[in-house]
Amino acid sequence: MRIRRILGLALAAATLAGVSAVGAVSAGAASSPNISRDDCTAAGGQIGSRPYAGYICTLPDGTTQAIT
Repeated sequence: MRIRRILGLALAAATLAGVSAVGAVSAGAASSPNISRDDCTAAGGQIGSRPYAGYICTLPDGTTQAIT
């Protein structure tokens, strides 16, 4: 009985670690990609700045992306 409990806890920990890794990858993929100044102006965007955060591109649809 004790071995089953240990194996169950090990399986639960492994499953939780796997879910955490998938969540981290998904969050990274969902974040906005960076854009260059040329790509920003070519897409009709406007270049602006944020204090302590660098320059951003505001696209016509209202989204913003960091400029590389």
